[in-house]
Amino acid sequence: MSTFIHIRRDLHKIPEIGYQEFKTQKYLLNYIKSLTQDRIEIKTWKTGIFVKVNGTAPKKMIGYRADIDGLPITEQSGVPFPSEHPGYMHACGHDLHMSIALGILTNVVEQPIEDDVLMIFQPAEEGPGGAEQMLASAIMKEWMPNVIIGLHIAPEYKVGEVATKPGLLFANTTEIHIELKGKGGHAAYPHHTRDMIVAGASLITQLQTIVARNVDPLDSAVVTIGKLEAGTVGNIIAETAKLDGTMRTLNPEAMVELRRRVTAIVTGIEHAFECEASLDFGQPYYQVYNDEKLTNTFMKYVEQYPDVQLIHCRESMTGEDFGYFLKDIPGFMFWLGVESEYGLHHAKLNPDEESINVAIDLISSFLRSKHYEKTE
Repeated sequence: MSTFIHIRRDLHKIPEIGYQEFKTQKYLLNYIKSLTQDRIEIKTWKTGIFVKVNGTAPKKMIGYRADIDGLPITEQSGVPFPSEHPGYMHACGHDLHMSIALGILTNVVEQPIEDDVLMIFQPAEEGPGGAEQMLASAIMKEWMPNVIIGLHIAPEYKVGEVATKPGLLFANTTEIHIELKGKGGHAAYPHHTRDMIVAGASLITQLQTIVARNVDPLDSAVVTIGKLEAGTVGNIIAETAKLDGTMRTLNPEAMVELRRRVTAIVTGIEHAFECEASLDFGQPYYQVYNDEKLTNTFMKYVEQYPDVQLIHCRESMTGEDFGYFLKDIPGFMFWLGVESEYGLHHAKLNPDEESINVAIDLISSFLRSKHYEKTE
């Protein structure tokens, strides 16, 4: 077993949600401090970490980002190294992302390259969102990379497959959190109540009209309510209802329209059902838009790289706050094949760990080749 597969298994055992990655940060720091320190600078930011590796003759700084948080999911993967934190799991592959980043870091420390490298271990990707805040930090302003790279595991692709495209890769996303409060009471006297199950059901139905009737048919958008909580028993009319969901679009302008219509519909429900309503959109995620020249350069490099197959993929409705980095810094993200029967955010996700070494070797080689400079 390689060092970095072993590290992945250690990290898999200690998943922590956004801005609570204390054990994870400590583990990462312990490993980083075990490396030769003469060219390394380390700074912490909340539960995240910046590691700058000084190059031998730097002209640029190359950024590489790995997210570090887990999800509130009870693991059912059946692996012999399961989560030791009940109710939490690395169900989105961030344990692999971290071990890959540590492998790349080790490579550029032990085999120096000319340019500086900034490794960014980012908290809270799954929520409430860490990229935008990290990007605005004083550390990032001091150590602003010229180029930035990221990857995300892809269960649908085989080990050795890499998928990406220039331009739009991932969607704009935002959460929806709605609370309705009416008046509960006995099921026999509905006229004395304000039933929030009925209000919530009507709201869900109306929200589904937004994509059908307010979005350009040539655009793509999604409005999903994935969670509804209301009521206690069958003969009591529900006084409250809570709805949680997500919205996704392939352009920022469509997201503005979705937010406008959701707000209008929630206000209408408030009046129609004589209830109180609150609406929170949570942390929005900006689209992942790959720099065309850099992405094309990377794709050409992968096509010539041994034992790795390049796939030209389509854009996805997946959300990733790496988009905030790409909004300010030229760069790209790609899918890394890990071949799992179960997908992202599933309790049975079980990525093939051989993908870790594939990614470490590929990115380390790409950095060493300096192909990121060949974008003219």
